[in-house]
Amino acid sequence: MSRLFLASALLALTSCATVAGTQDDTGAEVGVAFDRAGDQGFYAEGLADPAARRGVSPDDPVRVASVSKLVVAIGVMKLVEQGRLSLDEDVSRHLGWSLRNPAFPQRPVSLRMLLSHTSSIRDHDDQYAIPLGGSVREVMADPRSWDSRHGPGEGWFTYSNMNFPVVGSVVERVTGERFDRWMRRELLEPMRIDGCFNWPTCSDEALARAVVLTQGGEPVRDDLGGKRPSCPVFVREGQPCEFDAWRPGENGALFAPQGGLRVSARGLARIGRMLLNQGELDGARILSPASVAELLRPQWRFDGRNGDPEGFYCSYGLAAQQIGTRARGCDDDAAGDGVIRVGHAGEAYGLRSGLWIDPERGTGIAYFRTGLADDTPAGRTGFRAAEERAFRRALALLPR
Repeated sequence: MSRLFLASALLALTSCATVAGTQDDTGAEVGVAFDRAGDQGFYAEGLADPAARRGVSPDDPVRVASVSKLVVAIGVMKLVEQGRLSLDEDVSRHLGWSLRNPAFPQRPVSLRMLLSHTSSIRDHDDQYAIPLGGSVREVMADPRSWDSRHGPGEGWFTYSNMNFPVVGSVVERVTGERFDRWMRRELLEPMRIDGCFNWPTCSDEALARAVVLTQGGEPVRDDLGGKRPSCPVFVREGQPCEFDAWRPGENGALFAPQGGLRVSARGLARIGRMLLNQGELDGARILSPASVAELLRPQWRFDGRNGDPEGFYCSYGLAAQQIGTRARGCDDDAAGDGVIRVGHAGEAYGLRSGLWIDPERGTGIAYFRTGLADDTPAGRTGFRAAEERAFRRALALLPR
């Protein structure tokens, strides 16, 4: 047994009682530390499936929420490299209809704006969860989906899930394929990651290891019992789950590009290693170094007047957040060490997750915690206390 593995195991054992008493004793917590060459340590504790009393492992897939956005952006950069998309052209060209903020009808919306949350698109009433039979075009025709004061191209940042169903629609229109299938074949499989959006393309083995998300001790997502969900997408009550009328790009929200990726902590670590290695993973070229640099480069920085950071979003790239910035009005240093890290956080259905890399040192961490309440205690930074704890525990696995 390696010293790193032993340290990870001891850490899990000494912390088990603490985690079990945090918010919800049906929760699980997993952390993986890695560098450019491979994993450097992990811990895993709690229950992946409380009803079955199945313990969690770093190989169990979980709905990682908004970390999904970073993975979608990697897929977009792959299409940009192929010349099938451009970051700065009007996405209306691909959608087949005009995407415009009604308050700024002359301003086009680009992929760069969508991925960096500077498009002027806004969330309201969870409108990004578009049911089968609905359309992105219909949702974007509602003025409530737009900022009437700040238009596209002004560099005003407001985080919005709705950007990503638009991106998903663009991907489908360009590829002619269902979003989840294209992402699995063209991105996840080349990285040897058994991951998927909303379950249809994951293996039976991954499905059997699904992490159940709970709140208040009750399952709220992915309580599968080893079976594939009867309907992997959102449908209106009483509507059949039939894909006969599916058309590429009509509803890029179906497989939840904003948050529906199921992937293990070890899978996230592989994505982080690919980014640390400038687009290469175990001999496979996923992206060019130039694409990785553009993905991670800040597209927006908070200057005190150009967005709604809420103390958390202070610097943002193409679905890649920079933390540890120490910008005025921001509190984004989860580690408390002043190191700039790049990645993304996730939060939904009692889960907090994250994938963060330190390109300068060539290291990174991936983690998730389940079973948390919506009002889980705040931390010392813009992160919640449980997330800060998972972040720092994973970081402690790296060699000093």
